[in-house]
Amino acid sequence: MSFDTVLFYLLSIVLVVSAFRVITATSPVTGVLSLILTFFTASMMWMLIQAEFLALVLVIVYVGAVLVLFLFVVMMLNLRLETLKEGLKIYLPLGLVIGLVMVAEMALVVIRSWGHVGGAPVPAQDFDNTRALGVAMYTHFAYAVEIGGVILLLGMITAIALTMRKRADYKRTNPDKQTRVKSYDRVRLVSMPTETEPAAPEPAAPSAEGAQS
Repeated sequence: MSFDTVLFYLLSIVLVVSAFRVITATSPVTGVLSLILTFFTASMMWMLIQAEFLALVLVIVYVGAVLVLFLFVVMMLNLRLETLKEGLKIYLPLGLVIGLVMVAEMALVVIRSWGHVGGAPVPAQDFDNTRALGVAMYTHFAYAVEIGGVILLLGMITAIALTMRKRADYKRTNPDKQTRVKSYDRVRLVSMPTETEPAAPEPAAPSAEGAQS
């Protein structure tokens, strides 16, 4: 058994345990930290199969930005466990059914391909998977990438619109009124008399007696 195989099984155990901790943690902060460990371990497994670009993107984008933001939000909101458990009994049966379906699908795929999977292909010495991925994304799948970008932009705008719609402390602006505003609507000139400071009194000259002494 090679070192890569031992490392793969070790990372797999860590991945399964951390993923299980995500859904069983009693604290939201612990769940987010377990999710960070899960993504980091998955990126190391991608590194083993020489998918360096995907591994780095997973660490930089998800672990370094998204999950750290989730952790800050959870810590600042100070979520209570009693509030999170309010709808547990309602959604638990549906969650169990969906989880069992996912496990069954993965089991069928693994059982079907068990024993028929060969070794990982050995790439050429001058092969650059980052360049190959970029060429595939922006040539063969350029329209799919653009559609995905538009969907993400639409989701971001929708989230902003939903969160800003019912806030009382949010002041909306009207671009039509802003472009039609005149100078006299914004600035008012007031005529005020000028004021001068009184001159400071001159110091008194010393007396003759004081000078002689």
